[in-house]
Amino acid sequence: MDFRRTPAQEALLARAREVTAAFDLDYWREQDRAETYPRDFLAACTAEGWNGAVIPQEYGGLGLGVTEAALLLGAICESGAGTSGASPVHLAIFPPLPLVRHGSEEQKARYLPLLARGELWMSFGVTEAEAGLDTSRISTRAERHGDRWVLNGSKAWLSNAGEAQKALVLARTSERDPARPFTGLTLFFVDLDPRACRLEWIDKLGRNAIGSWTATFHDLEVADCDVIGTLGQGFYHLLDSLNPERIVIAMEAVGIGRAALRLASDYAKERRVFAREIGRNQAVAHPLAHAWAQLHAAELLALEAAWRYDNGLPCGAEANAAKLLAAEAGFAACDAALQTFGGRGYRKDHHIERLWREVRLYKIAPITQEMVLNYLAEHVLGLPRGY
Repeated sequence: MDFRRTPAQEALLARAREVTAAFDLDYWREQDRAETYPRDFLAACTAEGWNGAVIPQEYGGLGLGVTEAALLLGAICESGAGTSGASPVHLAIFPPLPLVRHGSEEQKARYLPLLARGELWMSFGVTEAEAGLDTSRISTRAERHGDRWVLNGSKAWLSNAGEAQKALVLARTSERDPARPFTGLTLFFVDLDPRACRLEWIDKLGRNAIGSWTATFHDLEVADCDVIGTLGQGFYHLLDSLNPERIVIAMEAVGIGRAALRLASDYAKERRVFAREIGRNQAVAHPLAHAWAQLHAAELLALEAAWRYDNGLPCGAEANAAKLLAAEAGFAACDAALQTFGGRGYRKDHHIERLWREVRLYKIAPITQEMVLNYLAEHVLGLPRGY
């Protein structure tokens, strides 16, 4: 495994730094304060073709690997944009993956070029308030009526739904079989038709520039041609996109941690208390140094997982472990940075508190730290399942 970046990867990172430099910390603070979607930033990213980063070139995308997507999103976070900047690009890149891998040729030809050009935006509806992490118990249902399906139910945490025209929604199409609880779930590419879909804004801790929504479907009609993949196998189609997303999430958390670390290190070199820079104090310096080491280690594991995925090798353990360690390291770095600023870190105009709020998400989503540990215990160590 070669850790040297290719010339194409270096060029991608250089361009990412150029694009993000036009959107400073004050810009992101205002987007967060006003809960304003960063359309101008996303337009700049769309102009670079990054929406279609992992969409194959024959459908208008860049055809890049997960390694390149992870480097890109990590760089966006490291610029200080945090999840407010990374999420709209992330949500352009990764929700289409089940369509890329399991869509029909007609579906791919119809939708992927639009998604790659930023002419179509989509959201993703899997989670339900009552089912939580037990996806087999979702209650949203779709019933066939002739050549169409009628969908009823509710989904929580649809990011981007307020900006999207379509959503990939997982619904039950046959009764739950306790022996095979994840069969009978089907993926639908639905129109977010306001006549049959009610969206409710979720007021949340961070990433306020990017809306999260609850969606309630009432007799939403879906054409048979918008079933993605095989009927009843939707959950298994989703599994293909889980490891890539966890890899990218890890790199995003590392990027946010590095942004906070940069701000704290600069401050510690300038701030003088008791007639000397506070960075001379080991109580300040050591937590920042430790944070750097943790971030670097998490990045290396994420890059190994990305390399394995792009080379067709199993990467479930590495992808999950990278997400686990990066979420911890990113939050620890932001927390150490906030402590370095002291009371000033609690103020919004020093920007640390936004990064601290945003990076906390990664210990919960898209999978909790506890569920990652369950996975590693069962699938890596061979321990009996405890849930």
